[in-house]
Amino acid sequence: MSDDADRLLDVALDENSLAPASANAEAERRIALYDLKESNRFAVVGKSCGPYVLVLAAVEGRLLFDVSDETGARVIAHQMSLSPLRKLIKDYAMICESYHAAIRNAAPSQIEAIDMGRRGMHNDAAEILQEALKDRFVIDTETARRLFTLVCALHVRG
Repeated sequence: MSDDADRLLDVALDENSLAPASANAEAERRIALYDLKESNRFAVVGKSCGPYVLVLAAVEGRLLFDVSDETGARVIAHQMSLSPLRKLIKDYAMICESYHAAIRNAAPSQIEAIDMGRRGMHNDAAEILQEALKDRFVIDTETARRLFTLVCALHVRG
């Protein structure tokens, strides 16, 4: 399969799954969607029909990866438990709130320390996501990081 095919052509969040979001969370969601569309590494294990279109949804406490080819034909609909990510989602939401509050009135060194913790947690979550999905999808770390941001956007209602 060519590298050009091992990517996401488009990414969407299921509107029924979206949690209410603060302005900061909404901005992070938009940035993650934009960045994912611009640059990603995504392949379906055992398939060679990319590039792909991904719809992420939260369904009964599970994360749904609904993947189609560029013609709209479903390639795979994979559900994974949110259990491995629940604590990280909660902790990540808290550290993001702290970060956005710190930006308004904290010293640069405090902002940097919070941001380092936030990035570390984001990396941990990306690693867990890659591991949980490795039998179905091949994704690079940056793609996994951005997907985790989108998973966070789905978690409250899902």
